[in-house]
Amino acid sequence: MINAARLHSDLSRLGRETEMFLATIDSLSDDEMTVPSLCEGWTRADVIAHVASSGRALVNLIEWAASGEERSLYASREARSQAIAALAALPRQELIGELRESARNFAEQAQRLGGDLAAPDVQLNGKSLPATSIVALRIAEVVVHHQDLGTAWTLEEADPDSLLNALEAVVRSLRAKGAPGMTLVTEERDEWVIGNGTLRVMSDREGLLQWLARGDAEHIEVNGPAPALPSW
Repeated sequence: MINAARLHSDLSRLGRETEMFLATIDSLSDDEMTVPSLCEGWTRADVIAHVASSGRALVNLIEWAASGEERSLYASREARSQAIAALAALPRQELIGELRESARNFAEQAQRLGGDLAAPDVQLNGKSLPATSIVALRIAEVVVHHQDLGTAWTLEEADPDSLLNALEAVVRSLRAKGAPGMTLVTEERDEWVIGNGTLRVMSDREGLLQWLARGDAEHIEVNGPAPALPSW
């Protein structure tokens, strides 16, 4: 189970990040929803639909952890794409409503992680994920995709621990996808090693996340050419 204090802290931060995300979305007009996002090939509406859909999907991992019955995020990649497309096609207010309901349901279901867990670890993209990290993964999704909307909101407005959650999620994904060997170091004294750790990359949490998640190398220092990274 997740320690009660940690679960409360994680859910409080998730609530804060979600409310900021919703405030940004509420400020967008119908036309602004169709503007391209920082996610290649996706509009802002697509990003919002993805966050709503992934909130629902992550509940499957909570169910797996609580019951021990194996669940997948989506039935298939096609099912994932269809779910996102269907939500993105909704009128603006309906899409926002779906996002709010997805967020409410995830927060409610996440309370189950404070009880005895039948499966302390679940599988995500073929790799083991501690059930205690499911809420942190949701925080990462909200923070990174808030930045992806390309509005006045910046990563500096996220809670420092939420940025740490996002970096840990991205690093986990890069390791699973065989990213080039790197040692990642932040000004906040975080450090991660990927592969052989040969390349040394330094930045603050915000700058490192912008590069790892979306390839923006403006704020990193690296002791060699910055490599191309797998998508997150």
